[in-house]
Amino acid sequence: MKKALVILASALAMSGAFAQTAAPASAPAAASAPAGKHERNVEDRIAYLHSQLKITPAQDPQWGTFADVMRSNGETMSDLYKQRQAATDLSALDDMKQYATIAQAHADGMKKLVDAFEPLYNSFSPDQKKLADETFRQHPHPGGKKHGKAPQ
Repeated sequence: MKKALVILASALAMSGAFAQTAAPASAPAAASAPAGKHERNVEDRIAYLHSQLKITPAQDPQWGTFADVMRSNGETMSDLYKQRQAATDLSALDDMKQYATIAQAHADGMKKLVDAFEPLYNSFSPDQKKLADETFRQHPHPGGKKHGKAPQ
């Protein structure tokens, strides 16, 4: 049980429903970000990915959909983290329920993000697909480890 809670806590720390994925490693976690800073971080990640993936004008419609989902997911997670921080006197059961709500929101957000990313990814040139594959392989995992190789 304790191991499951540690894994869940690690997963929650890196959630933000993909909004934080592929961002520079120095970006703070959403749970500790002051109001407004999380939103700037999401926008920074969107700009970073747009540049990193070399999005073309022809891909802007698919990109816009993907970026809007990132924003929406970021808002949802930010709201849930704020609720979690504001709840100071929770029972153990309520605490676990709150974690479950956050984990479910993360899973739901990831599904929406995958659905938005698929048509964008399918529009990529082979070089863009390679960039995307390398970029998304770089994101941190629980325990602070990265997998894959960073692009050269």
